[in-house]
Order: sequence, then C-alpha cells, then structure tokens
Amino acid sequence: MIYSFSGGQTTEEYIAEIEEEREEQDIFMRNSSESPFYKKTDTYNGLKHYPIDIKYKINAKFIEPPAKNIRKLPTNDDSFREYLEYGYAEFTLFDKKQSLLILENVEDEKLFLAFGDETSAETTYGAGRYLDVTHSGGNSITLDFNLAYNPYCAYSDEFSCPLPPRENLLSVPIEAGEKTYN
Repeated sequence: MIYSFSGGQTTEEYIAEIEEEREEQDIFMRNSSESPFYKKTDTYNGLKHYPIDIKYKINAKFIEPPAKNIRKLPTNDDSFREYLEYGYAEFTLFDKKQSLLILENVEDEKLFLAFGDETSAETTYGAGRYLDVTHSGGNSITLDFNLAYNPYCAYSDEFSCPLPPRENLLSVPIEAGEKTYN
C-alpha cells in the first residue's frame, strides 16, 4: 500500500527521507567536533532506531497559549534552563488524547519539545527524548516522532540536558525515533 502525504510525497519517498536524515545524524555523531563522541570514535557503535512508521508522523492541532511565559526546566545535573512556552500540540494516538508543550529556545528561537513516554527507561533513554519542530503559523503543526532523538546526556555525563516538563510525559508508547544507546 502506498500513501501520499500532502505535497505529493509517497511512503517510499518519506521513508527514504528519514533514512537519509538518520545516516546524516550518524555521520555527524561519528565525525563532528560538536558530537558527544568527538575524539571517542573508537567507542561509537552507531545509533539505534525503531523502524520508520508513518503513524508516528502526526498532524497535530496547534494551540497558542494566552501568554508566552518563561519556563524553567530542570536538567540532569540539577541546574535549570529557561525556555519560552511557545504553544501546545494536541493529537490522538492509540485512541488517547495527548497534549505536548512546545518550547522555544530563548537564545536561538528554535522550537523543540522534550517528552517521555511508555518506552522511557525500557527501550529508550530513561530521561526522555527530544523532537525539533517547526511552525509556520496557523492552527496545525507536524510532529514526526520518527525523528525523535536522545539528548547528549544520554551518551555522556559531561552534558547538561533539560528534562521533559511533567505535561510532556505521554501515556502511550512512542515506538519511533532513536532508541537507547549502548
């Protein structure tokens, strides 16, 4: 069965695009001076991912908050990072309504969400995963969990990473994206 997404992309094209992104991420982790494995490539085993599954590319309803407040997220090293509350993504997955807080980095204005789910500490990093998102306005936003990735603190204690806010702990498994590194 072949699905066509808005914009005319077929399932095969979508899968090829995600596979290419994963290959690029692997090359970055192996070779970049910004990688947590920099100068440690002899210990790098490659990233592990769930199989690509279209059901985890979700077109969610975007809800803008009445006020964009500053949110202090605790980090794995007991410090805090400040983010702007950008909005909420609401969607249904496995017949359960979900809502995720999307945050804006106050330094570079990039959007991301930190989340935990029923795979956390089982097959994915226990402190949650991240998903970068873009929003071009309007009342919808795409969340592609096939692109979910581990924070750098999943690979090394040298990094400080924000933990997911409580409202981003999902009651369903997200069997998509990056798995625990080992």
